[in-house]
Amino acid sequence: MALISKKKIPYPISPDLREYLVKYQREVPLSIHYTDLHRFSNAVSLYDPRGNDTLWLSVFYESSDTQDIFYALKTIYAHLKVDGDLSILRHLSVDRVDLCTYGNTRPFRIRIVNQINDNFDYFYIKHADASRVYGLELEDILSPNQVSYLTSGNSLVEEHIVGIPGDIFMKTHLYEPSLNPIRLCKEFVKFNERCFIRLLGDMHSSNFIVDITPDFEEIYYRLRAIDFDQQSYEGKKSVYMPQYFRQNNPIIEMGMKYMTSESVRQYQIEERTQIATRMRIEKSRANDILDVMSEDTLSSPEYIAQLRQELARHYQHQAFMECRTMGQLVRKSLELISHH
Repeated sequence: MALISKKKIPYPISPDLREYLVKYQREVPLSIHYTDLHRFSNAVSLYDPRGNDTLWLSVFYESSDTQDIFYALKTIYAHLKVDGDLSILRHLSVDRVDLCTYGNTRPFRIRIVNQINDNFDYFYIKHADASRVYGLELEDILSPNQVSYLTSGNSLVEEHIVGIPGDIFMKTHLYEPSLNPIRLCKEFVKFNERCFIRLLGDMHSSNFIVDITPDFEEIYYRLRAIDFDQQSYEGKKSVYMPQYFRQNNPIIEMGMKYMTSESVRQYQIEERTQIATRMRIEKSRANDILDVMSEDTLSSPEYIAQLRQELARHYQHQAFMECRTMGQLVRKSLELISHH
């Protein structure tokens, strides 16, 4: 089983990473930051429609501050969604600001409502952690999913990724008659491969969502990471393989029932080929982020030494033993698939 023994250390955004974020227009000067949102005057527990405590708090600000704070939050949403076009603001209102009371990052979640049609959306403001920024950027480059995020000083803004949380999907959808187990298990194999190749850890069922797309005669699934804190941090190889988390066992057991080792191998090769193709298409950007990541401090020397040994054994490739940083291990892993 994949086990994480200690709380992850957050790492600051380095000058080189900041330069990269500016170059690729991820860094935006914002008028409100993560620390500002902590100046709330009151908070109440948030309950779901069934009356269960969500462990989120809805927070409230002094009436003299609320208007300015909400306007600043709407401008952030405009930067995130429409490249800063403020003309959309007159149709938007901030319905709620929530604070997560569990987990390491204690993010704020902002609920935005379109007043014309009552449609709503969410985004998140968090303390900027370099590991998470690298995870988001690698997701955008190497996965089939686009990810919208911004940084501003020590704040990180992320879009809401729509889908059914993996743990809820396993409880409510896994045994429905309409489920296509082979398609779902295929997507899990591909997701497992993506995480391992780019060293994204901790993908237990609460940290990914299942995106369901009905087609005219079939249902398609895609598994998407929603938590990027454990990008290239832990020393254990198994932490980067979702197949080793006991929370994912219902899908693993389904895969063992419906899939052969030959089909698993085929889907692994498919995903590696697709990642190599994305690397070629985004060659300049991928090289730029890997150059910065290769010189950054994202983990302890002990974890790096452990992981390079485990990867060298796994791939039967001693070049991993020459890597000094987590970023260099990610680059070596990606080079291997690019050359096959």
